[in-house]
Amino acid sequence: MDEAIKDLRKILSINIKKHREKLGLSQEKLAENAEISTMMVKDIEGCRTWVSDKTLISLALALKTDTYRLLMPDTLPEEELFKSVHNDLEVISQKILVDIENNLKKVIKLWVTKKKKHK
Repeated sequence: MDEAIKDLRKILSINIKKHREKLGLSQEKLAENAEISTMMVKDIEGCRTWVSDKTLISLALALKTDTYRLLMPDTLPEEELFKSVHNDLEVISQKILVDIENNLKKVIKLWVTKKKKHK
């Protein structure tokens, strides 16, 4: 197995266990809250299996955390994590603004073209 995949499984395993223990949940209770099997929780925490996107979201909800936090290395200080997420959100919001502006220009152009045809 590729080392990057092993590392990601390990990160996920550590973070799920950390969040579960912080909430005082047993593996059984986490499984119940996330609507997955206890064996699945044990296999994830034991790095023996990977998760689907649906399972990852269910686990994050059951652990009362953001999904991305389950995949972030624990070695990253909280303020660095915040900066990273903040920067990502800024980039995304800028792209959204550009898309909105471009779409608005298209709508205005269509409106002007239609208005000219009706004159």
